[in-house]
Amino acid sequence: MRVEHHWWNGDLRVARRDVYIRTDGEHWEVEAQMGGPEGKSKVQQCPGRASAMILADAWRGPRWRWREL
Repeated sequence: MRVEHHWWNGDLRVARRDVYIRTDGEHWEVEAQMGGPEGKSKVQQCPGRASAMILADAWRGPRWRWREL
């Protein structure tokens, strides 16, 4: 799967959060990662791009200043 979008909340410490949208052209998934690569992670399969974007927006929430990488 390739990464279509990757957002990061800008924190380098334990509060680091990343949200990814990945696809292989047919299947879509969203991953929310907390605490960097060694932290906790949750992956949700989505039926398409639109639903993946909606879920990624919901998981990011308004609390952080997100940057797309």
